[in-house]
Formats: sequence, C-alpha cells, structure tokens
Amino acid sequence: MLIPHRTSDVEESLLPPDYQRIPASVRQAAGPVMARQVGELLGVDVSVRAKLEPLRGKLVRLVDRGWLRKLPDGRFTTRL
Repeated sequence: MLIPHRTSDVEESLLPPDYQRIPASVRQAAGPVMARQVGELLGVDVSVRAKLEPLRGKLVRLVDRGWLRKLPDGRFTTRL
C-alpha cells in the first residue's frame, strides 16, 4: 500500500516524500486549513483547478488513513 494506515508503529517518514510534505505544511499553519491554503504552502498553482484537485485527493487519502483530520467545514488539521 502506497499510503499506510497510521498506527503507533508506522512513522510519517514511511509516507512517500510528496505525502510527507502535506502533514508538515498543515502543522506549520496557524490552525485548520483549506486545501487551497495547503497548496499555497506547497507552492502549487492554486488558481488552476486541475492542479488543486489532485492535492485535495491526497489530503482526503491522508484523512482516510488517519494521518490528518477533516473538519465538518472542509478544513484539514493534524490528528492529535
């Protein structure tokens, strides 16, 4: 599996490099962030929807695997 489920024995360093950058950028933000803000932190051209949607997919995949948390308003935050 490319993106492992988060467990106590799986470290963030086991994520692929482009996925490692996402939780790091969410952590550096002052609070919960939208996908657009993560894209800006990562240097993605957020004005182009075709570049933003793959990032959103990665964020959701990290949520599904337990690395991030998605709030009801659509913002993302790190898991505690």
